[in-house]
Amino acid sequence: MAQQQKSPRDQRDSRQHGDVFSVSGDDNVARKQGAGSSNPGPAIVTMGSVDTVTIGEALEVTALSLGDKPVDRKDAAAIQAAETRATGESKTRPGGLAEAAQEAAATNERTALEEAKVTIADILTDATEKLPGDKVVTSEDAEAVVGAELRNSPEMKTTPGGVADSMSAGARLNQPL
Repeated sequence: MAQQQKSPRDQRDSRQHGDVFSVSGDDNVARKQGAGSSNPGPAIVTMGSVDTVTIGEALEVTALSLGDKPVDRKDAAAIQAAETRATGESKTRPGGLAEAAQEAAATNERTALEEAKVTIADILTDATEKLPGDKVVTSEDAEAVVGAELRNSPEMKTTPGGVADSMSAGARLNQPL
């Protein structure tokens, strides 16, 4: 099998991006294509080494993606549903994420200054440590959180990048290929 000559651009991209075939986890494809391991590129995580996403981690992703957003009632409802799914407890835990989110939403409704409002990041940063229990996100968990967010949304929409979106993304990542 004759090897193709690589253009200068292809060679540069190969050095810059590493062996893209390893992303799929199919090392045989990389060998068949003539990709060698002599070029040290950035570390690329293969699908076989990805851990599962927990509810706490999905909540932390929300804190990162939407952290400056003030907490509203639909956020509080979604956080409560997520905490319930993570802990298996049906009641709101005193001092828990759901209680903090509900208080934040109520406070934010009475607060005029945007910069004085409690944000998603204030509640969900380090969520995995704040939850008394945590579990891997399932599609059922995501559906429950999406439902809670929709029921508490006057527009009947979820927040892009919000709790429901993060839970849904986590559930998709956790599904076997």
